[in-house]
Amino acid sequence: MQRLRSSGRVAALARLALERGLAGHIGIAHTRWATHGVPSERNAHPHVSGGVSVVHNGIIENHEEMRARLRSLGYEFASDTDTEVIAHLVHSFLAGNKDLFQAVRAATRELVGAYAIAVIASDEPSRMVVARMGAPLLLGLGDGENFAASDTAALLQVTRRMIHLEEGDCAEVRHKSVTIVDARGQVVERPLHVSQLAADAIELGAYRHYMQKEIFEQPAAVAATLEGIASATSVVPQVFGAQAAEVFAETDAVLVLACGTSYHAGVVARYWIESLAGIPCNVEIASEYRYRDSVPEARTLVVLISQSGETADTIAALHHARALGQPNALAICNVPESALVRAAQLRFLTRAGPEIGVASTKAFTAQLASLFVLAMVLAKQRNRLSREREVALLEALRRLPAWLANALRVEPEMAAWAATFAQCEHALFLGRGVHYPIAMEGALKLKEISYIHAEAYAAGELKHGPLALVDRNMPVVAIAPKDALLDKLKSNLQEVRARGGELYVLADANAGLTNGAGVHIVPLHDDAGVLSPIVSTVPLQLLAYHAALLRGNDVDKPRNLAKSVTVE
Repeated sequence: MQRLRSSGRVAALARLALERGLAGHIGIAHTRWATHGVPSERNAHPHVSGGVSVVHNGIIENHEEMRARLRSLGYEFASDTDTEVIAHLVHSFLAGNKDLFQAVRAATRELVGAYAIAVIASDEPSRMVVARMGAPLLLGLGDGENFAASDTAALLQVTRRMIHLEEGDCAEVRHKSVTIVDARGQVVERPLHVSQLAADAIELGAYRHYMQKEIFEQPAAVAATLEGIASATSVVPQVFGAQAAEVFAETDAVLVLACGTSYHAGVVARYWIESLAGIPCNVEIASEYRYRDSVPEARTLVVLISQSGETADTIAALHHARALGQPNALAICNVPESALVRAAQLRFLTRAGPEIGVASTKAFTAQLASLFVLAMVLAKQRNRLSREREVALLEALRRLPAWLANALRVEPEMAAWAATFAQCEHALFLGRGVHYPIAMEGALKLKEISYIHAEAYAAGELKHGPLALVDRNMPVVAIAPKDALLDKLKSNLQEVRARGGELYVLADANAGLTNGAGVHIVPLHDDAGVLSPIVSTVPLQLLAYHAALLRGNDVDKPRNLAKSVTVE
């Protein structure tokens, strides 16, 4: 058995493998995101123990206890990772005359935490054993070859035939067969899924980065998400599932649970749901929700939002909500085969296509479009959506892809703004009403990929502290839609100028704002009305992208971050 490891990017490892002539009929590999121990070669996967080699995605919560026990048995540790305990643990069971499959199953029974693991052994070169608990893992079925991976995109270049493993599953993977055993030790058949995604969906094409590609795919992604809805003559509950009409009829409140960018989508949705449907809507960060004493209401619709559908905190929040007596759940997700979609009784797929860049872009705007449809359906269910208003909103949804395409036309202006931002270490984002969470998302994007510290505030809060930060070295971005709060926002902007702050303003068409000393206005080409938050998102994504480019950052793989957060 040969092991090859490298720090840095996968391309460096690929060159090393070529130089050393690495070859074989079975293998495992992992692009490690550091949880325990610094990113280094000694902490890189695979980890070995005797003739056992393992890769692991997730986190072993009882690794310190296991490490102490294994040391007492004579095992020595060569890394700082939690993963190495798995290799030694499997090896200890192999030494007890178990075969590899039995040894892996025995080891997983002692692990506490979340994991997707793949194990091979030099004494059994014809099979790989994989297991999952709390982290995604799927099998890919080929012709005389089989695979295991953590997501669909990783398999598309070799097969579209896939099997998603369930919690507690352990599988033996051979060249021509797979055998799956569930958590009770029973041999089971899991459904075969044929992915509808094509391999070219994850190719860069003419773009420099996946993030750039995905920003420019937003008109098409939103159009695909709204296909069959925007072109309809009315909205119906069934777009969210066969039981949706029944569930919505008994819904008195909405609870949105999400993390990161998806949380910001939920905060926007709160404005829409309460305004259109007149239903109380609460939005919580999923990782916080289950660790506080909340007051559950049985007639609450719990809405879970996740790009990957594998976000550990969001899935755990769903189970917590059910345990509190809130059974009705709706998943809004971009991955049809994901754990979240399988767990929720109602679902809406955003159909944005694979999103490879760590910083979410097209998935976010697709989520917003989906949530607006939800607000419309709930409003209609409660007789708060007149026929005239429904027709007008459907027309706005039909025009949304074109509005997004027009928003992409401001890229040169955003690149010009980015030249200033790239020289700064701090930035302030302002919004009012439904655009405040869009300011939050803009600040998050800038932080994620440019590493510029950015904060977002409701513009009315300026005098309550943030104004102290404003000077000529603190660029201030404001979203200025033509709405009922525009005049109040203009007063907030004057407060910034009076303190010497440099203003960068995204304005709706005909907002009545003009360029001047210290004031940089970029008008959007359309007045998108109630859908303005979705359109306003695009320039902020472009600003972050170009600022990161100018700072020489790895746009698609920002430091310290992972695409799918599958552990707490």
